[in-house]
Amino acid sequence: MGLNLEQKQAVVGEIAAQLGEAQAVIVAEYRGLDVGAVTDLRLKARKSGLYLRVLKNTLARRAVKGTPFEQLSGQMAGPLIYGIARDPVAGAKVLAAFAKDNDKFVIKGGAMPNTLMSVAEVKALATMPGREELLAMLVGTLQAPVAKLVRTMNEVPGKFVRTLAAVRDAQTAKAA
Repeated sequence: MGLNLEQKQAVVGEIAAQLGEAQAVIVAEYRGLDVGAVTDLRLKARKSGLYLRVLKNTLARRAVKGTPFEQLSGQMAGPLIYGIARDPVAGAKVLAAFAKDNDKFVIKGGAMPNTLMSVAEVKALATMPGREELLAMLVGTLQAPVAKLVRTMNEVPGKFVRTLAAVRDAQTAKAA
């Protein structure tokens, strides 16, 4: 059963709203996947903040028209599932991991604002550290100088105490 005009406009509006907040869109062909596998993919995508949607390509073309993802229109052919991600690395990781486990799920390409991505670029994006990992690296980098300063400042009284203990031991040995 097809959608009427109002339903189509609602779908295009919903996708356009998602694209307004997106940093990446990844398209993949899902031909031959069973419902259980797609449900599993949707669950993983929801956990990582990836918006997944199966759309007619004509509706998807209308939704991307006039957005920074308009270049993606050339890759819209065949039965596609669209992954719209606010965090491009997290979205690419979810889809690339799923594609590795399911040979019927094939990533066709993607786009970041005003940049078209090939399949290899999407897979390379999936190997990059995620937002949380990068923040952890940043915190570690910022924390290292402070920790070294604290250790250095702690060494001064420690050395003083060891010197006093050595003097005490020398006087005790001298007195005995």
